[in-house]
Amino acid sequence: MRIALYQPEIAGNVGAILRLAACLAVPVEIIEPCGFVFDDRRLKRAAMDYGPLAEMTRHADWPSFQAFARDSGARLVLMSSKASTSIYRTAFQDNDILLMGSESAGVPDHVRDACDLQTTIPMTAGVRSLNISVATGIALGEALRQTRRLGEA
Repeated sequence: MRIALYQPEIAGNVGAILRLAACLAVPVEIIEPCGFVFDDRRLKRAAMDYGPLAEMTRHADWPSFQAFARDSGARLVLMSSKASTSIYRTAFQDNDILLMGSESAGVPDHVRDACDLQTTIPMTAGVRSLNISVATGIALGEALRQTRRLGEA
């Protein structure tokens, strides 16, 4: 199980996700470019002292990440507010990479088309989306629960 962040824009969100990843022993893939300077103090502030504990890899761009995912035999699972299948009806697998889009734009069509599966977190009618770090925590928790890895850090 891995988390991938597609061109993240907000350092605080990435920091919070790195802290989540460190606490649950799940690697994070950062697909650049990012919308902030990566050593930004807000990133460090949100991750606190957990940042160095997170296993993180930065990929120069989408093609580099896509090659990594293909070579690792992973299944790309796009988390999207536009998907029709709930995470609670999705059968997650150990080798999944949960792909989160950028905060303002999600992912472009070519990235969406390259994913093996698209799933969503059910929300109240009339709202657009959750904060990316909150959505990552919910999706990762469900994926780890299903694969029996929650609490096995």
